[in-house]
Amino acid sequence: MTTDFSFHLLGRDGSARTGEIRMPRGVIRTPAFMPVGTAATVKGMYPEQVKALGADVVLGNTYHLMLRPGAERVAGLGGLHKFMNWPHPILTDSGGFQVMSLANLRKLTEEGVTFRSHIDGSKHVLTPERSVEIQNLLGSDIVMQLDECVALPCEDKVAEKAMRLSLRWAERCKTAFGEQPGRALFGIVQGGAVPALRVESARELAAMDLKGYAIGGLAVGEPQDVMLAMIETVEPHLPQEKPRYLMGVGTPDDIVEAVSRGVDMFDCVMPTRAGRHGQIFTRFGRMNLKNAKHADDTRPIDPQSNCPAANTYSRAYLHHLVKAEEMLGKMLLTWINLAYYQELMAGLRAAIAAGRLADFIAETKQGWERGEPA
Repeated sequence: MTTDFSFHLLGRDGSARTGEIRMPRGVIRTPAFMPVGTAATVKGMYPEQVKALGADVVLGNTYHLMLRPGAERVAGLGGLHKFMNWPHPILTDSGGFQVMSLANLRKLTEEGVTFRSHIDGSKHVLTPERSVEIQNLLGSDIVMQLDECVALPCEDKVAEKAMRLSLRWAERCKTAFGEQPGRALFGIVQGGAVPALRVESARELAAMDLKGYAIGGLAVGEPQDVMLAMIETVEPHLPQEKPRYLMGVGTPDDIVEAVSRGVDMFDCVMPTRAGRHGQIFTRFGRMNLKNAKHADDTRPIDPQSNCPAANTYSRAYLHHLVKAEEMLGKMLLTWINLAYYQELMAGLRAAIAAGRLADFIAETKQGWERGEPA
């Protein structure tokens, strides 16, 4: 077992990479999809289920956990890993995105963000230093810098102001984090949809020599082609020997396209949220279990899937659970979605290692477009 944080590239295919992030609590195989466990739980899933699907790391969130149950309380109970019964790596988001999107009456200054909780209206201050402190109290393995995330589209001057503030906050986060063997601080590239700002942000962050780098401020309303163009703009300016993380992305199609452009890590609420609303992702494309056509269908979702929820339960039963709004339906569909995402990541890793990524992506997309066999 390693005592430090390290990243090892094991294979390349064009810009795509496969590798391993090694740290004391385990190895993260890349490209990796991180199930989102915002409030110390991947909604609708047992921790051992999440691990069995192939997930090496999950994501927790500073904003939600600082409000409830509180970072100091989690620390007093032995840290987030013990608290949620997940002994493997955890990455924590800094809380910046949630403050901007969820909090009430927020006020942004150079020092940080003052806001009122969306839960009870209580007043809080989140600075770069406090964000790092909370993540330290939680005991997360990968800590994210506090940044300002703006919605797209936005004016260039708005993107520039947020990008420069995020750079200054990154420096403060680096100072607050210090040297912590076995753990890592990641910086976040900002700059909206302005290539020059993205390049400047990436170069300035790279000069800080952090353990890893995220591309933030995407998947916030812009078209996919804009997102992919920003990845292509940023990628050459990020260190090749450090992991790259595309925050909050996304659909299976977003993921395969970003992997082909050199991204190593992903997270998104989409598979869990979609499952709770009757939608599933499969090798045949997306399916809506609310549709009446499934009411008398005795077939499982996919007999070739390794997931029991996909290869055992009939579509008719899953349709019934969804229509009846039964808790089990949300759980089973979430299980199906997370299983598919992990199967997709395993396929991408194997394809990159074998030098056949383009063929794998083409075959995968053909399956989505073709749909199920008659």
